[in-house]
Amino acid sequence: MLVHTKKPHTETIRFTGPAAAIDRLRELARAAGFAESDTIPAVEINPALATNPGGVYLKGIRYRDNITQEQLAEMTGIHRRHISEMENGRRPIGKENAKKLARVLECDYRSFL
Repeated sequence: MLVHTKKPHTETIRFTGPAAAIDRLRELARAAGFAESDTIPAVEINPALATNPGGVYLKGIRYRDNITQEQLAEMTGIHRRHISEMENGRRPIGKENAKKLARVLECDYRSFL
């Protein structure tokens, strides 16, 4: 027998405003049968995502592939110091460097921009 497999539709609501008003909205939502989620926005865990998402992505994917900055520099022809500056938000990655990095790291270059 076939079983219904479609997932129920869910939505997330986020409020900003005075803490007292948000607490009251939470109480009303609970009373109406809504559930609260314990999710945390990624930017709260890693504030650098707000100002340097490409650099955070570069550092993360380099870490995932277990590649040092020196190794990445040799594979791409980009100076190691520049890679460090890109990862730390002191240098923009730029389209050409993003394409070089994407070729070596096998990902979409737009993720760095």
